Amino acid sequence: MTDLDAFRDEVRAWCRTHVPAGWREAQTGVADQEFVAFQKAWFQELRTAGFAVPHWPATWGGGMSAAEQVVLYQELAAADAPRLVLAFVSIHHAASTLLVAGTEEQRQRHLPAILQGEIWCQGFSEPEAGSDLAALRTTASRDGDRYVVNGQKLWASGALHSDWCLLLARTDPDAPKRKGISYFLMDMRSPGVDVRSIRNAVGESHFCEIFLDDVEIPAANLVGAENAGWQVAQQTLGAERGLTMLELAERLANGFRWLLRDCSTPTSLGGRPIDDPVVRDQLARYETELAGLRGLCRTLVDRVDTGRAGPADASVVKLYYSELLQRMTGFAAEVAGLDAHAVLQKPLSSGWESGAWVLDFIGSWEWTIPGGSSEIQRTIIGERGLGLPREPTAT
Repeated sequence: MTDLDAFRDEVRAWCRTHVPAGWREAQTGVADQEFVAFQKAWFQELRTAGFAVPHWPATWGGGMSAAEQVVLYQELAAADAPRLVLAFVSIHHAASTLLVAGTEEQRQRHLPAILQGEIWCQGFSEPEAGSDLAALRTTASRDGDRYVVNGQKLWASGALHSDWCLLLARTDPDAPKRKGISYFLMDMRSPGVDVRSIRNAVGESHFCEIFLDDVEIPAANLVGAENAGWQVAQQTLGAERGLTMLELAERLANGFRWLLRDCSTPTSLGGRPIDDPVVRDQLARYETELAGLRGLCRTLVDRVDTGRAGPADASVVKLYYSELLQRMTGFAAEVAGLDAHAVLQKPLSSGWESGAWVLDFIGSWEWTIPGGSSEIQRTIIGERGLGLPREPTAT
């Protein structure tokens, strides 16, 4: 038995005794407070086992090799373990930003707090600055040892439950769009912060808008240099498009097993979808695409570990995952039968492939827009990855 085999056995045994039995039923239609409590308790279970932040440096509780991370996420997906929905931005976006661009004081303040359950959100997009993020208009004016911030953020996932926010604001209104932006760590409990939830198409309120009215942020909470926030933001977006995909790819592969099960079960109209040769052909196509996605994710993690990641590698993975998720859940909604269209709720601690296929399909559109829409990803791949000329812009 290799060390990797032994690690797989360890994770598998841990899952048998620690994955909460019946969590899907318990987390369906649950009140907000119960969802938050469940998420924080599950995070601590994973942290105690050393499984919560495998991608962090060893000095901060991580240190797993790329191969070990693959095994970990394979086994968590196979055991149908809950996802760390609330901690997603904290352990990926916030942590990667702090580790690469934060000060030692900022790391010492926030990384241990994240491990204790501190929740983060991302204050990037605005009503008129989504895909064109550099057009943001939220302002931050220097006033002594603080900045005063005014503006509005939109589509801030999980902001209603967040303690801190990764915030982009314009500090030089006269500079070119990308050169006048600064990056801040904002305490969500600061006076002047108003968070309002947005009810989405599946009835959840995961997205939020944040209104900022003379919010004071200490200058010590500036990440990187003033007016250099765009460069820092690329590290955050790289995390969103890259390493997070390793777990999501394994969970999508597990969702495919749910789809196979459903296709092998007679529908309310009689017959099994898998008996249809067109359905069988499509299932084979998805299995092939999933194998490609998982291979891409493992290659990306290995390249990041060895410092060989290309400027568009993360965008390739994000684009592939988001559009495959959309196609696969759309297909599942087609073949699942009429009963699937009567499902009105899904487990809050599940992923985007919960098996409530119609709701999953509606929710899948979320992934082709945030973190840079599919069109933006194709531009990055073309220009930064393939070296193609920049697309002309209208004047």
